[in-house]
Amino acid sequence: MKRFVAPFAIGMGAVLALSACGGAATTTTGDSADDGKLVVWNWGSSDDAAAAYQDAVLAAFNEKHPDVEVEIVSQPFDQYYTLLGSAIEAGTGPDLALFNGGTQLKSRADQIVPVTDELADIKDQLAGWPAFEDGGETYSAPMFLQGFPVYYNKAIFAEAGLDPENPPTTWDELSDACDTIASETDVSCFALGNKEGLGIEFFMSGFGSGIFTPEEYDAWIDGERDWESEHAKQVLQLWADTSADGWYNDGANSTAMFNDSFDLFSGGSAAMVIGLSSGIAHWKQFDDFLGEDLGFMMPVTVNDGTTLALPIEGGIGYGVLNQDKVELGVDWIKATVDRDALADYSIAGGQIVSDTTIELETDIQSAQDIVAELPGSKPLLHTALGGDTLDLLHRLGQQLLVGEVTVDDAASQLAASEG
Repeated sequence: MKRFVAPFAIGMGAVLALSACGGAATTTTGDSADDGKLVVWNWGSSDDAAAAYQDAVLAAFNEKHPDVEVEIVSQPFDQYYTLLGSAIEAGTGPDLALFNGGTQLKSRADQIVPVTDELADIKDQLAGWPAFEDGGETYSAPMFLQGFPVYYNKAIFAEAGLDPENPPTTWDELSDACDTIASETDVSCFALGNKEGLGIEFFMSGFGSGIFTPEEYDAWIDGERDWESEHAKQVLQLWADTSADGWYNDGANSTAMFNDSFDLFSGGSAAMVIGLSSGIAHWKQFDDFLGEDLGFMMPVTVNDGTTLALPIEGGIGYGVLNQDKVELGVDWIKATVDRDALADYSIAGGQIVSDTTIELETDIQSAQDIVAELPGSKPLLHTALGGDTLDLLHRLGQQLLVGEVTVDDAASQLAASEG
C-alpha cells in the first residue's frame, strides 16, 4: 500500500546551481512590443513528466490569458546562462527566463524585475522563498525544493559485508566503509563526475553540516565567511584526501556529472553518490534502477559540536525580464506553482515540490526519509557564494582532486576572491 508523506514548511536560503538539463536550442527576438505574446526561456523538458508539467503550466496560464501566445524557447543547459546574458545584452532577451535560485538568480538581480508585492498572496503556500529573494525584494516563486541527499546501494553494502540498514553516521565510519568497499568489491565508493568542476560544491554542501558548527554554518550563509578558518580549510582538505584515498571512479575530472556519474551509481558501479532531491538524479530515477536496494543517508558527523542537517532549499523559478510584461509574467510564475500541476509532477517526475500542502504519494522509502528531514534542513553552502567565487571554487576543486594546488593556496585564492 502506498504511503502519503506531507512536505513541511521550511526556511531556506540560496539554491543549487544545477537542477535539470536538456532541450534543443531555438531562437527568439523577444518581441516585447507585442502585448499578445509572451516569450519564455527555459532549458527544456528532459522527460515525459517534465513535458506534461510544462503543458499543465501552459494550460493554467491560458485559462487566464486565452488570447496570449506563449513562445517557449528551450536552450541547452550547458550554454543557457551564456546565451541568456548575450541576448539580454543585445536587447533580444525573453520576457521571462528560468533561473536556478541562489547564485544564478541573485547575481542577475539587477536584470530581473522584482515582484515582491505581486507574489505576496502566495507567500504562505510555498517553501523555499529565500533562494529567490535579494535585498528585501522577491524575484520569483520556487517551484521545487532542491538539495543534496547522499544515496547508497544496499546490495553493494551487503556484498562488502557492511550493514545495509545502518549506513555510516561519522566520518571515521564513512572512511572505514570506503576502505572496505575498495577491498571487498570491484566498484568505487562514490560516483563522481567533475568535468564541470561541480563535485566540490556537492561535497561541501552535502557534508557541510557535519563540519561547521551551527553558528559557523549560519554565518557562512549570511556572507560572513573566512576561507582560511580551520573548518573551511578542512572542507578543502577532506575533498583532496578523499580523492587521494581512492574514493572515486577513475577519471573523475574527465567524467561529466550530468549524467555520466549518476549512471555509474544507477548501474551499480559505485556504492554511494551525492545526488539531488528533485529535477534529475533523484530518488525516483534511482529507484527505477535499484528498487529496494536504494538507501538514503544523512551527512555524517566530522567534528564535535555540529548538528547534522539535510542540505535542501528552493530550486528553480522564472524571473521577469521585461518590465512591460510584468502582469503576464507574474501570472506565468503563478501558473508554475499551480497546485494541480505541482501535485501531478511530484509523483510523475519525482519532485519534492515547494507547495507544503501537497502530499507526496509514494512507497519509495528514500523519498519518505528525505521529507522526514525537511523540518531541520539547512540551505546549501555553495549557493551563498558569488558567481566569481563559485567559478573559482570549481577550478580549484578540479586541481585539488589531482594535487595540482595545495589546500593553503586554494583557501588563499578563495579568500581573495571575496575580498
